[in-house]
Amino acid sequence: MQTISATELARNCRQVLDLVATRGETVAVERNHALIALVVPAERIMTATQTLAGLPRPVLSAAQAAAWLNDSRQGFEDAVPDPWA
Repeated sequence: MQTISATELARNCRQVLDLVATRGETVAVERNHALIALVVPAERIMTATQTLAGLPRPVLSAAQAAAWLNDSRQGFEDAVPDPWA
């Protein structure tokens, strides 16, 4: 873990954040030789594509998907009603 002063952080904020983001390093920030903060990398967030990548395929057959789509549309009109009318 790298330790820098608050002044160094203020002067080199972009470089410090790049270090944390790209290398995943934690940076300790000190003021008057006392630890005041830790800059830590954020938790990685998966995209929807990454999340769905591990699911077995196909989840639904083509016929099942068509039936589900048809069922989901029942009870709805094609036109959107005017809420102000």
